[in-house]
Amino acid sequence: MLMKSIAVGLAGTALLATVAFAQNPTATTDKAAPAATTTTTTTTTTASGEWRASKMSGLKIYNDANENIGSINDLLMDKSGNIKIAVIGVGGFLGMGEHLVAVPYEKLKFVNEAVAYTGTGAKPAATTTTGVATGTEKTTTTTATTASSTSKWYPDHAVFNASKDELKNMPEFKYSE
Repeated sequence: MLMKSIAVGLAGTALLATVAFAQNPTATTDKAAPAATTTTTTTTTTASGEWRASKMSGLKIYNDANENIGSINDLLMDKSGNIKIAVIGVGGFLGMGEHLVAVPYEKLKFVNEAVAYTGTGAKPAATTTTGVATGTEKTTTTTATTASSTSKWYPDHAVFNASKDELKNMPEFKYSE
């Protein structure tokens, strides 16, 4: 039965393809020269300083202590197109067990520079480490290298003044069906 369905599908596709190839462009027999040539002008719009909404999903959110507290899952806007709410995903692993909360969009502060790393945990991907040996101890300073984001169409991250636990204790956001 499956082979019969596949054969019918292939035959239908071949039939449609032959009809498309059989069409010839219509030849014009107008011998008169055009009175005036028309030039097509293309206008390009530049939007420097604007961000793409598609790039905002997944943007990391940090608090004032540079701790990663979640990421943007969605942006909700009103009927006039103004973004009013940011839905932030907190916790979880690969989308499982994630707690969604809604925060006012104007409470987020967007930053173009990379987060300054000063902790002792896992280092960011691009770091510069300098070490100074003083006697029996070695002092290590780690600074994150920052790339210019003027060419990007999205900010590096957002800052929201709350801890991860405070966000987890907020009422869970659910989409209405």
